[in-house]
Amino acid sequence: MAKKRRIIEKEVEEEYEFIPPEFDEKEFILKDIYGTKVLMAVALLSIIIGILCSCVQKAFGDSLGLWIGLALLFLSMFCLPKILGFFRLKAEYLEQKTMIGNYILFILLGLGVWILMVNAPFA
Repeated sequence: MAKKRRIIEKEVEEEYEFIPPEFDEKEFILKDIYGTKVLMAVALLSIIIGILCSCVQKAFGDSLGLWIGLALLFLSMFCLPKILGFFRLKAEYLEQKTMIGNYILFILLGLGVWILMVNAPFA
């Protein structure tokens, strides 16, 4: 016996039209400039902390100075939003992923300056 063919009726699909939200160019540019100011302040602070950590390590010796310097570096990273407040920059205005990038930059740049200053022949 032959199978009966099933007739498949096509359902009418609703048409979806994507409407992009309005783009405020001025707000975007101001937010980007503010993020750049915070980034520059974080970079300047990390260079200063890297120099301080190298001075601490040279003053206290290699083993104790290393741990005090690391504590200073990480303590200053955790206090970064309060430190930025002294420069009248609010970390709350930035997105969380932007601040995470600033924290990573702070640690890596601070460690890099610290290593360069410890190994510098003039100091």
